[in-house]
Amino acid sequence: MLPWSIDWAGRLEQKTYDSALLRGNPLGDPHERPVLVYLPPGYDESEQRYPVVYVTMGYTGHLGMFFNRVAFRQPYPELLDAMFAVGDVPPAIVVFVDTWTRLGGSQSLDSPGAGQYLSYVCDEIVPWVDASYRTIADRDHRAMTGKSSGGYTAMVMPLMRPDVFGALATHAGDASFELSYRSDFPRIARILRDKYDGDIQNFLKDAAGRAGRLQNEDIELYEIYGVSSAFSAEPDGTVLLPFDDLGEVIPEVWERWLALDPVEMLKQPQYADAARSMRAIWIDAGRSDEYYLDLGATAFHRGLQAIGVPEEKIYFELFDGKHGGIEYRYPLAVRWLCERFQ
Repeated sequence: MLPWSIDWAGRLEQKTYDSALLRGNPLGDPHERPVLVYLPPGYDESEQRYPVVYVTMGYTGHLGMFFNRVAFRQPYPELLDAMFAVGDVPPAIVVFVDTWTRLGGSQSLDSPGAGQYLSYVCDEIVPWVDASYRTIADRDHRAMTGKSSGGYTAMVMPLMRPDVFGALATHAGDASFELSYRSDFPRIARILRDKYDGDIQNFLKDAAGRAGRLQNEDIELYEIYGVSSAFSAEPDGTVLLPFDDLGEVIPEVWERWLALDPVEMLKQPQYADAARSMRAIWIDAGRSDEYYLDLGATAFHRGLQAIGVPEEKIYFELFDGKHGGIEYRYPLAVRWLCERFQ
């Protein structure tokens, strides 16, 4: 395996999209966003139209990280290209979208605390891709995929916008919030008490002065505030944490989080209808996931079964592994989706 760029069978285009919806967002983040488009082998030589697979990243992820190169591992776009180059997978266009914020992410939702990221993807990027490339421009040939917070997006965006997406693949996506989020609240409350007088705004001010010198603990605090900005921001943009100074949940705020838990969403008629309308649903996670997202994946699978989604529409697997280092799974899901687009 060469440690530098490959000879591509398909090709990548990196564009910049000027978003009207993200202009003036609450966090002051850029409204001009990079979009990476992978075109499969043969795209330039044919008039064929293609299904489209969309990819979002996990928390703290941004588009440039898809080019990260580490020893003995290829970046995701190169893994995709190698898969399509063999010729035994029905080709697709793959679009990598960026919903990063200065807090580390947006959960790709519309929120007064972060901005209109769900609408940005569904109402700006998808129509732009359909107008710019030879896509099969219907929801039954369009999927959302991702890992971790990106896997959360892959679950909830098709549930919220089944008019746009008709398939999904979630890798260790955020789900079962009582397990994956709530257990962290006492520990985070203790950090805030001991270092920041119990006020997360003090942390944000301090961290802003330490750019480039953040520790893992800082990332956790950014994440809890960033996810709160997506799940529990007031109409004026005020961000409410879901726990108090003892780490105990604040019921009225926590209910707002639970209303956006993919497992809980399946219990609502509109989201159950959306799930049943999906053409294909891939779910996986590592059995040793540090955030218990294997349990969340299992709960989401059982929720789909409970509302009557046919098992032949679902791929579900728990594999040996943790939360990180599962990039090799991504092309497996894309292959499976592409076969079901036929």
